Amino acid sequence: MPEATNDPPATPAGASGQRTSTRTTTHPSTQHTTEITTQDTTQDTAGDVRRAGGPAGENAMTTTDPGVEHVPESDVEDFAQEIADQVESFLIALREIARAEHHATAVPMLLLEVSQLMLAGGRLGAITDVVPVERFEPDAGPDPDLDELRERLGYLLADVDVYTEVFDPYGQQVELLHGRLSDDLAGIASALVHGLKHHRAGRIDEALWWWQFSYLSSWGAEAGAVLRALHSVVAHARLDSGSDEPKAGAEDGLAAESLSDARQS
Repeated sequence: MPEATNDPPATPAGASGQRTSTRTTTHPSTQHTTEITTQDTTQDTAGDVRRAGGPAGENAMTTTDPGVEHVPESDVEDFAQEIADQVESFLIALREIARAEHHATAVPMLLLEVSQLMLAGGRLGAITDVVPVERFEPDAGPDPDLDELRERLGYLLADVDVYTEVFDPYGQQVELLHGRLSDDLAGIASALVHGLKHHRAGRIDEALWWWQFSYLSSWGAEAGAVLRALHSVVAHARLDSGSDEPKAGAEDGLAAESLSDARQS
C-alpha cells in the first residue's frame, strides 16, 4: 500500500490526468458528468504533467465540463468543507478507538467509522476530475508519524489483523493479497491528513484534488478492503456464535475463532 514520503514531488510513470505528487500511485482514467472539473492533461516521457486542450493518448482523461473556476466558489468551498468535516471526524474517531483499547467494541466501531468515510470517498469519486490551476502540488509539510497509531491498532486487532483480499475482482486471473487492518487504517489516515493540511492552509482546490486522487488510487481501495474484512468479523461473530446473545467481552475473540474454523474447512 502506498505511503506518503518527503521526497521531492514526482509523478509516477503511466499516471494520467494527474499533477506531480509525493505518492507513487496510478490514477485510472475516468470520465464523470458533474460540475467540478478542470482541463485535460498530458504527460511527457520524463513524467511531468502538462496542461493540454485535448486527449493525450489512451489514458488521457476526457472531461469536457467547465473548470473549477467556473463553478461558484461558495459551492466548491461548501463541498470541500463537508469532505473535510467527514475526514476529521474519521481521524478523531480512529485515534480514540486506538487509545481506548476496548477490544469488545473496537471492530464494530471501526466498521461504523470506515463505512461513514466511504460515503465521503463515494462523493469524491462521483464528481468530475479536480485539477488545480497550479502545475505542481505545494508542500503540505512533513507527514505525520503514525507508527504509534499503527502499533495500537495492531495490538487492538491482534486476533483479526491479518486478512485476505482479492486484488482486482475484474482481473483475468484472481490474485489474493494478504493485508493488515492496522497498516491499512494507518495508511488511510496518512492520506487523509495530507489533504486536510491543504484545506486548513486555505488551498481548497489542492485539498479536493488530493483527496480525490488518493481515493481513486490508494485509500479508496484500502478502505473498501478494510470494510469487507471488518464486516466479515462482525458477521462471523454474530452468525457463527451459536447463541443469540454472545457475551460482549468475547466478540472479537469469537470472531477470530470463527474465521479460523472457516479457513480450515
